[in-house]
Amino acid sequence: MVVERFKAGCIDSVYERFAEKGCMLPDGLVYIDSWVNKERCICGQLMETGDKSLFAEWTKIWEDLVGFEIVSID
Repeated sequence: MVVERFKAGCIDSVYERFAEKGCMLPDGLVYIDSWVNKERCICGQLMETGDKSLFAEWTKIWEDLVGFEIVSID
């Protein structure tokens, strides 16, 4: 489970980048589903991978706009 918290003043930039480039997930990191709060500033995502290092690769792309909390369920 990934909890994304969009940085102050970055909500529009997050949605613009997503519209232009998509999630930009590395191969092997699979998106399953997501939920966004009503203010559109927190997103919970359910993802799956056999390689936890892929999360670091993916979050690096977004870290200028988003803070991440990654909860592993083993």
